[in-house]
Amino acid sequence: MPAPAGADGAAERLRGRRHPDWLKVRLARGPHYNRLKRLLRDMDLHTVCEEARCPNIFECFENLTATFMILGNICTRACRFCAVTTGRPTELDLAEPERVAAAVERLGLQHVVVTSVARDDMRDGGASIFAETIRAIRRRCPGTAVEVLIPDFNGDWDALQV
Repeated sequence: MPAPAGADGAAERLRGRRHPDWLKVRLARGPHYNRLKRLLRDMDLHTVCEEARCPNIFECFENLTATFMILGNICTRACRFCAVTTGRPTELDLAEPERVAAAVERLGLQHVVVTSVARDDMRDGGASIFAETIRAIRRRCPGTAVEVLIPDFNGDWDALQV
């Protein structure tokens, strides 16, 4: 089938175009990026930055900024807008809260953000692990602000009282 009339000319005009400077982003893959990446691997921790394939990961990791993702890296839901892997989660890792706190301490973070996958397979939706992660961070790093981005816990208000 032949190309629509004028299609060749449009493609030719776009071929020589350059992106404006404000649209170009330098990949910040310096020593901090590599340090954070190595720390996460060594401590078997996950970030939403990696799991959701965030395009800003290089900039954030280079600035030692990341959002820790607890309760594993497999979500029980299949939200169409999300790139996190969906499936049957692995067994709950009860040592994860302490490892997150140790990472926060090693990085010297003044502010930490913690989120999670949805764990519809757990009675409390993972609320108890959120609470333990917050307690572990506060024990090791009392001056660090802790921000949590919680799932809906299946609408269970009691989960918020953990």
